[in-house]
Amino acid sequence: MERKTVLAGTGPGDIELVTIKTLNAVKEADIILYDALIPKELLDYKKPGAEQIFVGKRAGKHSMKQEEINELLLECSRKYKYTLRLKGGDPFVFGRGGEEFLYLKEHGITPLVLPGLSSSTSAPLLSNIPITHRGVSTSFTVLTGHEMAGSTVDFDALAKLNGTIIVLMGIGNTEIISEKLMNAGKSKNTPVAFIEKASTKDQRLTITTLENAYKTKIEKDIQTPGIIVIGDVVNVLR
Repeated sequence: MERKTVLAGTGPGDIELVTIKTLNAVKEADIILYDALIPKELLDYKKPGAEQIFVGKRAGKHSMKQEEINELLLECSRKYKYTLRLKGGDPFVFGRGGEEFLYLKEHGITPLVLPGLSSSTSAPLLSNIPITHRGVSTSFTVLTGHEMAGSTVDFDALAKLNGTIIVLMGIGNTEIISEKLMNAGKSKNTPVAFIEKASTKDQRLTITTLENAYKTKIEKDIQTPGIIVIGDVVNVLR
């Protein structure tokens, strides 16, 4: 029996932003392993008898370790004819999809990967923030907040870039991120946007400056999931 395993992205949260190809995969799969941030109504499209297993991970609320997810995915891929792994956003943009791909490949299974809209580019767009704009920003850099709070980021180089900085999973580290950027020479007046729950009915945009980013985060009770956009593009279309 020929078996198929698919890793698919589901976009930023709105089911209407899920690709047709991923929707078709949901309709055809025998078992679906899904993350916390997928559009929950997407599972309503699974075929009768198809199984579903929640394997979501959220900061401070881990339900399964990544190693356990890898092992379960392999087990399902060997057992079922069609295994579907649904991930929020895009599987290969800070989604650890590459790790799952390699784990399967090391065990003789090469999965098909379906892209999804990453919140890194779609959340700003949904908030009328162009991540590039002629005369303002000709490049953008996407980082994780976990990485920026550590020691692996060259903040001096990052601060010198004239492009847009997009931070995923960084709201909890707003204070250290803003301080490190300002210490590296980034202007304290640089516009900053917090975008919470992009593409959902609870989407909220909050605009401030680098100097006031942490204060704003506390006063406005900025919550996850969300992204941070840093740069002059924030106010271009205001």
